[in-house]
Amino acid sequence: MTIARETDIAIAGGGLVGLTMACALADAGFDVVVLDGKPAPARRDAAFDGRASAIAAASQRMLARLGVWDALAPCAQPILEIRVSDGDAPLFLHYDHADVGEGPLGYMVENRDTIAALHERAAALPGLAPVAPAAVDQLERARGRIVLGWPGGRIAARLAIAADGRASRLRALAGIGSTTHDYRQTGIVCTVRHERPHQGIAHERFLPAGPFAILPLAGDRASLVWTERADLAPRLLALDDTAFLEELGDRFGDFLGGLALEGPRWSYPLALVRAERVVDDRLALIGDAAQAIHPIAGQGFNLGLRDVATLAHVLAEGRAVGLEPGDAGPLAHYERWRRTDTVVLATVTDGLNRLFANDSAPLRLARDVGLALVDRAPPLKRVFMRHAMGTFGTLPRLLAADHANTVRRT
Repeated sequence: MTIARETDIAIAGGGLVGLTMACALADAGFDVVVLDGKPAPARRDAAFDGRASAIAAASQRMLARLGVWDALAPCAQPILEIRVSDGDAPLFLHYDHADVGEGPLGYMVENRDTIAALHERAAALPGLAPVAPAAVDQLERARGRIVLGWPGGRIAARLAIAADGRASRLRALAGIGSTTHDYRQTGIVCTVRHERPHQGIAHERFLPAGPFAILPLAGDRASLVWTERADLAPRLLALDDTAFLEELGDRFGDFLGGLALEGPRWSYPLALVRAERVVDDRLALIGDAAQAIHPIAGQGFNLGLRDVATLAHVLAEGRAVGLEPGDAGPLAHYERWRRTDTVVLATVTDGLNRLFANDSAPLRLARDVGLALVDRAPPLKRVFMRHAMGTFGTLPRLLAADHANTVRRT
């Protein structure tokens, strides 16, 4: 089959991370094509599917620079405080946005709003083709290009980017292996409406089966990420709404009043998945294709956005000195820059999940005292808060506070 077209960069995967990558690269002046087997609906009135994502402060800054945030601001719920507790223990760790004085710690936004805003921005960017309904199932390299194929078409690019999830087909086609640690847990995701206002406070409760997160949404609603034992989760998901809400209430408590489900329930097996490497010949991996972590800290989407910002940064720098997007130098720079962040976050989330899953009384006491000690150590707590906000360390231009976006294409 002949090659339908050539482009600077082809991205496999048109989800939240893939579309953000496309917008960042097109904004910087690259020609970009996005290939997705099941393009997400771009309509603003798409039915609510119950899913939402936490967007850290630095990630919000990046979306604003890409021209996406204005469409999200009216439906975004600021996270003003985070309370971390070991079940119902009286000692807890409290983060307050006022302690760092940089606005909210982050935001909660429904996924349907984010994907719609990204599609709208993508449609306005020259050099970014409409998302092609194509499930990539072929990969070859020829004459300094990488060629992606699917039933009915082929495209040649200087660089391909895998943004197609933890079971990445493009990663497998490139022969990049991955390691998986099965947590034997299931993540249950749903949205509830509650009687009392949440005041913009997010709660992370560590229960014996795993963390239980209550994340504020716009209106009197909350997004729940409920970690449960894999053997128990199917029985919970099979309950009718009334029985499910009873089980939910036992873990949620009554501090926000009565609860009602809004939208469907979702579930997925929890595992730590790490690619053996995140670059190959004219190929880079981002988001869950590179590394999928436990949702314990709500950092999965933000980790993917840090991949996006870093890759966009090194590719723009490479082009400034005459390099192509797929040249080895920028890709090696990307891999080095992302290595520490991804390893640290994977280690921390994995360790926290293991630590709090042990319900022995001595360990429970040690955990509670540890949370209280951190809460009473303002300098240490501010470091943890900046990590959660994505503002700690050396940041690529799209995430940095002092970046002037000089390469923007409107």
